[in-house]
Amino acid sequence: MGGAFTAAPALALVLLVALSVVATANVGDSCSTAVDCGGGQWCFDCQPEFAGSSCVRSAATNPFQLTNNSLPFNKYAYLTTHNSFAIVGEPSHTGVPRITFDNQEDTVTDQLNNGVRALMLDTYDFKGDVWLCHSNGGKCNDFTAFEPALDTFKEIEAFLGANPSEIVTLILEDYVHAPNGLTNVFKASGLMKYWFPVSKMPQNGKDWPLVSDMVASNQRLLVFTSIRSKQATEGIAYQWNFMVENNCEPSHPPNSFFFHSTFLLHARNSQIPLITDGDDGMDAGKCSNRAESAPLNDKTKSLVLVNYFPSVPVKVTACLQHSKSLTDMVNTCYGAAGNRWANFLAVDYYKRSDGGGAFQATDLLNGRLLCGCQDVKACSRGSGVICSS
Repeated sequence: MGGAFTAAPALALVLLVALSVVATANVGDSCSTAVDCGGGQWCFDCQPEFAGSSCVRSAATNPFQLTNNSLPFNKYAYLTTHNSFAIVGEPSHTGVPRITFDNQEDTVTDQLNNGVRALMLDTYDFKGDVWLCHSNGGKCNDFTAFEPALDTFKEIEAFLGANPSEIVTLILEDYVHAPNGLTNVFKASGLMKYWFPVSKMPQNGKDWPLVSDMVASNQRLLVFTSIRSKQATEGIAYQWNFMVENNCEPSHPPNSFFFHSTFLLHARNSQIPLITDGDDGMDAGKCSNRAESAPLNDKTKSLVLVNYFPSVPVKVTACLQHSKSLTDMVNTCYGAAGNRWANFLAVDYYKRSDGGGAFQATDLLNGRLLCGCQDVKACSRGSGVICSS
């Protein structure tokens, strides 16, 4: 009997030590499951044939909470997902098996909950409605369609409703030509109540309104379209009036269905990805503007978007791309943009990395923007993070 009573405190001590180890786990520590890692981390094996699983970051730092939200919107950086809707395992909504690329692994809701604050979406006329598609030639097909835009918009509306201090930006590659097609979907989703109007967007490179004012007025959804006329007809901001963006894909990317389907089958059945050239947005030391964009150093546009993803997404290489080369590109594009740090950093498979990944690169951007440091955590009092040039 006495032995039973003495064993209990010993067991409790062991459990306490184990919990302490979990709570203090660092990025890079070995792990077997996510339980072995700390908050905002997941257990991931970047290089299965070499390293084994380790704790890597899975959530962004919120600069509004860490420092403050009293600066203009363009004084912060926002983690952005490329083709946010093109999700691994998304079931067919057309009854036809989908044959196209995917770019993300989490639902849009999970992306937002993990700190993604800008979503790149491709909108198309399809089946008498607006759909999100990963297609070519401005036409959505049964085998390239992901889901009705309304479904994703409702996820965004739910997030904004549950998080009244957060702002979400939508960057639309827009192929919707039905009159008021997009507006009707925004209305049906309930997102119009969060709409940030074009009339409040600054001209000639001036600063944006304060984040705190945007939150106070509940105008917390920014939407940009690639169709110029919609700024006048639907009140949706024309992206290139307000933003510069680097080139992310080849000048003449392969766009035949044959190429895409062949590559897709190869990528699914091989551990060695095909090599393609022309990923201008990933060439070390180079950061040129996208064809539709003004030059990156055009300071009449007050927002800067940096893309960092290949023209053909491959999951097995994404974690290696989200390493030092990503940070190097952030610095390269700073110089190309006239010594301006990016406001949006767009990636595929945003959680895949060998450590800090796209989250740490975003922390770098916010650190530079908010206090001139290499990490936004150095901007908060008593951080302990060294601020160095």
